[in-house]
Amino acid sequence: MSMASKSRDLPRVTFQAPEKPGEESSHKKLGKLTVKYNRKDLQRWLDLEEWIDAQLQELYPYQLQEEADAATPEPEIDIEDLVEVSNEEQKSKLQEILHECSRPTEDFIMELLSRLQGLRKIPQRK
Repeated sequence: MSMASKSRDLPRVTFQAPEKPGEESSHKKLGKLTVKYNRKDLQRWLDLEEWIDAQLQELYPYQLQEEADAATPEPEIDIEDLVEVSNEEQKSKLQEILHECSRPTEDFIMELLSRLQGLRKIPQRK
């Protein structure tokens, strides 16, 4: 099977342009929407999310289980929110999120701040 026939078989997202008054309906124009992401950037986000999850499990080894039993949510770190603010605001937000942790969090916060530098925001589909 050739590449051309493979691409024709793939599902596509299409939308109809608004119809103008006086234009015949048989002349409707269809547009094509293609969303491409930089694979390297997506992999960096995924790697960072996995690292954060592993670190939170180390910081909250027993608390997470107890919280799950008590229906209290585990700490959530939203990378997207952090990327949008300054370094000082990132540090402040992380300290606020982790304030109930019984273990030292400073090393985790400093490492996360370091990993956030240069991380590009991933465009959202609209």
